[in-house]
Amino acid sequence: MRQTLQRARKDTGKTQKEIATAIGISEIYYRNIEAGTREGKGHIWDKLEAFFNISQRQLREDKTSRPRQDGQQEK
Repeated sequence: MRQTLQRARKDTGKTQKEIATAIGISEIYYRNIEAGTREGKGHIWDKLEAFFNISQRQLREDKTSRPRQDGQQEK
């Protein structure tokens, strides 16, 4: 889950559907980006950065710990 992206959305008081509409994508596509199951194209991140006034680098952060291929946990 991209917690920074989710927090930014919640801080604006907007729903996922409202953000998706504002940046011109489907709600399902936005949900998947926020959940971290879709990466999202560069131009989408440009729009999100402009909308939230937060750098793409911060918005893209995925705070969910995932197992690495070697079996260790990522930090």
